[in-house]
Amino acid sequence: MSQRVLSGGSDYLKSGYAKTYQSTAGTQEAVDSAELDRLHDGLLRDGYVILQRIVPEEQIDRISAELRELLPDSCGRNGFEGTLTQRIYAVISKTLACNPLVEHPLVLGLLDRVLAPNYLLSQLQVINILPGERSQPLHHDDAFYPVPRPRPHYGAATIIAMDDFTADNGATVVIPRSHTWDGHAPTPEDCAQSIPVIMPKGSMVLFLGTLWHGGGANHSTASRLAVTAQYCEPWVRQQENFSLSVPLARASECSAHMQRMLGYSIHPPFMGMVNGMHPRRLLDETS
Repeated sequence: MSQRVLSGGSDYLKSGYAKTYQSTAGTQEAVDSAELDRLHDGLLRDGYVILQRIVPEEQIDRISAELRELLPDSCGRNGFEGTLTQRIYAVISKTLACNPLVEHPLVLGLLDRVLAPNYLLSQLQVINILPGERSQPLHHDDAFYPVPRPRPHYGAATIIAMDDFTADNGATVVIPRSHTWDGHAPTPEDCAQSIPVIMPKGSMVLFLGTLWHGGGANHSTASRLAVTAQYCEPWVRQQENFSLSVPLARASECSAHMQRMLGYSIHPPFMGMVNGMHPRRLLDETS
């Protein structure tokens, strides 16, 4: 008796035959393709790119005011989180104010070029670095995926400046082109090549998950507020367990793009399914 073999080119593996719930990947508001080309080239070359003033200052001020009301009294639990750094976790369960930053069309346009369709939101945090905080240890966000470098990135991230990022107030520090390195940690010579990401509020830095970076020291007299969104390939595990941290009723308030990135989506043929069905059905049942 002949035995059939599933081919890697099978339509089943490529599409999953989702009909009722078509993916929203790539359907965001269009942005200038020439600008996307320029930013994408810089991202692949340097491992990061700065998106200057892409969120209006008035919108930033409104979001910042809401976030400052949610900041905890306590600071980080260790040197990596920052003992003088306030962090808001499970952001979406507490406010939807950051969603427009997460799904900004220019950000999604770039992510469409560096990650597979149906990429996911890996985590969302608010980070407020207080005066006197030391620099964060340099790291790359893909480090918890135990695959030796050099290798492709499995994620990307944005850090959105809710305050001006300066050389003195804890601006993120990056080592340009370190996304191409092998598995070695930064040497003193490498660290000497690091630079602060100086940008006005309303700007974002978008970088690949293999880029070495870290929060800077805050030598100023004021805090430095930022929102960071991390994204990952649709076939790797998210850092934040959104199915537990974001109630169904809350997820149903989010846009279709946000729902997709939270995990209410399918990576063909069936990764992400619930009871053999598309997870968006769960949201329909709550409405």
